[in-house]
Amino acid sequence: MREDSRRSFLQWSTSSLALGALTTAFSCNETAPADAPSAAPAALPATPAGMRYKAAFSNAGLKATWCAHGMKTAEWWGRQLGIDVTIYDSQLNIDKQRQDIEDMVTKDWDFVAIQAYAIQTLADPVKRLIDKGIPVIDFDTRIVPEGEDIGLWTFMTPDHEKLAEQATEMICQAIGGKGKIVHTQGALAHTGAQLRAKGFHNVIAKYPGIEVLDEQPADWDINKAGQIWDDLLVKYPEIDASFCHNDDMAMAARQAIKRSGKERNIVFGSIDAQEQGINGVMSGDLICSAMNAAGRIHQTALMVGYFACAQGQKKDQVPPFMIIDNPVVTKDNAAGFKYLMENKMI
Repeated sequence: MREDSRRSFLQWSTSSLALGALTTAFSCNETAPADAPSAAPAALPATPAGMRYKAAFSNAGLKATWCAHGMKTAEWWGRQLGIDVTIYDSQLNIDKQRQDIEDMVTKDWDFVAIQAYAIQTLADPVKRLIDKGIPVIDFDTRIVPEGEDIGLWTFMTPDHEKLAEQATEMICQAIGGKGKIVHTQGALAHTGAQLRAKGFHNVIAKYPGIEVLDEQPADWDINKAGQIWDDLLVKYPEIDASFCHNDDMAMAARQAIKRSGKERNIVFGSIDAQEQGINGVMSGDLICSAMNAAGRIHQTALMVGYFACAQGQKKDQVPPFMIIDNPVVTKDNAAGFKYLMENKMI
């Protein structure tokens, strides 16, 4: 089932989420900044004075700028809400993330939030966390397949398939609907990457004049992406376009072109629209980047955990599935989104 067929569960706009989080944060502190905008009183009671909470966050790895920005945002909002956020860096390694989750099981937490690097690799230790009564929030990628219930508090994600479709469509139009394209993928066991590949192929199927030259996975690793592109630029004298699963890999491909010493007019588009991607769009290195707002999704996971531990919200009060909608960043709107990102609102 396409993710957007279930949008009725929940859709949060960037502005409403940011305002809601700001309102809650300011209600939890004795004083708000003098220049803070006035807002309606928070619907939920403030955190009890002096109370602090403990949360553990794990994502694919801080080598990826998406993951690094998301963790910094979770830490920042945690400080506003009285939550001590412990970050586990999976280092883009399945075994390392499994070890991290096993370590979490040995400790006490008010809630845990996890972005799985690979599906079906963390289910056992996650079940043990849940058995201890700890809310576990799954974000961005699935810990277990759709339909398998292990007691997760909720699963929140962007529509990876749609993001890929939007970016790929812009790329295909930019090259006039014909030419040769490279598809640089993330980690193949990563459910977000799987959906991004599906979205890419959904669009490419409409363009019989476009030939897909290569679809190697670079596993979100800029060094691996750079090596792949070093080889591709030698192997294929003609490449018209590329869709990369994230900004980091797209910009690594751009660096490979520079290293080659040859002018190559290749149209690039990607996903994430974080610092690398927004700067790439503004400089013209990327035609677009479909936004998977790292700050927003990490912040949302933090807020859901906060509502559980500080406000007593129960699991049956939380939708089991949430779509976090995001836009496509182009030169026309990049500056505004860069401001929101730099100020930890997306």
